[in-house]
Amino acid sequence: MGSIRQNKIEKVIQEEVSKVFQQNARELCQGAMVTATVVRVTPDLSLARVYLSIFAGPPKEEVLQNIQINKGRIRGDVGKRLKNMRHIPDLEFFIDDSLDYAEKINELLKK
Repeated sequence: MGSIRQNKIEKVIQEEVSKVFQQNARELCQGAMVTATVVRVTPDLSLARVYLSIFAGPPKEEVLQNIQINKGRIRGDVGKRLKNMRHIPDLEFFIDDSLDYAEKINELLKK
């Protein structure tokens, strides 16, 4: 469990990253629908791990690779929006597979 400050920064980064993906969906997400489901910030606020849910469009790995290539641009856009933060954490992107995992468990429970 992080501090109150960490939690607030996680929420703000999650919102701003989602907005960046909405506005630049064609270039960054290759037409797929991408949302930031969870953000975890390290205690020293130097790194933010962003977990993404990717729907429709090209394979998830291709979309994630394109996002990772453009992570500097994404960080810059988030930094422009968050002018009150001195330092914007580095962003690392991962695929959030919790929905797939929950679906697999539901299928197993139905059997």
